[in-house]
Amino acid sequence: MIFSRKRDDARRHARDERTTEVLDSPESAAAAPSRGPYDVSEAPSDVPRLDLGSLQIPAVREVEVRVQADQGGVIQQVVLVHGENALQLGVFAAPRSEGIWDEVREEIRQSLFNDGAAAQEVEGEYGTELHARVRTPDGITDLRFVGIDGPRWMVRGVYQGAAATNPAAAGPLAECLDGLVVDRGQEAKPVREPLPLRLPRDVADQAVAGASAEGGNPAPEPREA
Repeated sequence: MIFSRKRDDARRHARDERTTEVLDSPESAAAAPSRGPYDVSEAPSDVPRLDLGSLQIPAVREVEVRVQADQGGVIQQVVLVHGENALQLGVFAAPRSEGIWDEVREEIRQSLFNDGAAAQEVEGEYGTELHARVRTPDGITDLRFVGIDGPRWMVRGVYQGAAATNPAAAGPLAECLDGLVVDRGQEAKPVREPLPLRLPRDVADQAVAGASAEGGNPAPEPREA
């Protein structure tokens, strides 16, 4: 399934102006972050988004949202694509008391090392990132791992393409990450468990109907990230 929708630039600029005005107030600065990923309790309400359950992805011009889902509409993979760049997204449960990105990043680094790939920690706009170069069937591929800790959740993003080595090239994909909303829910979950992602009901119904008619998978395989 591919989702793509143009974003209303006038609405975006208006939101930016309101955000600036709000943050000028010291009392509200902590309660209204200037950018996301946002917890659902903090997210701006005037932005069109694709609701995938635990993740709500803002509609950004020329960005496609590609998902791999089973016939029940449960999503296994979310990849945002803009030109030759891609951003794979995952969201996980975290403890109330502390973030988990530092530990997860080290585990990723060790896993890459065990597979013979070198990885380097680099300071980025979200904190410490992990840059790696891996060998794939298509050749050598650069990856950039980004992690953002939130209240009882963590978002992991993996950039591929020019955005993996040049953050400035991320463009609209970075805008999606900045506008991402996480709906963690209130139920207890094991730390690091992926939070549930589902297709919107109308999209899932259409996908199932299409699969039944064609005998195929309702969600095409996205590029690996």
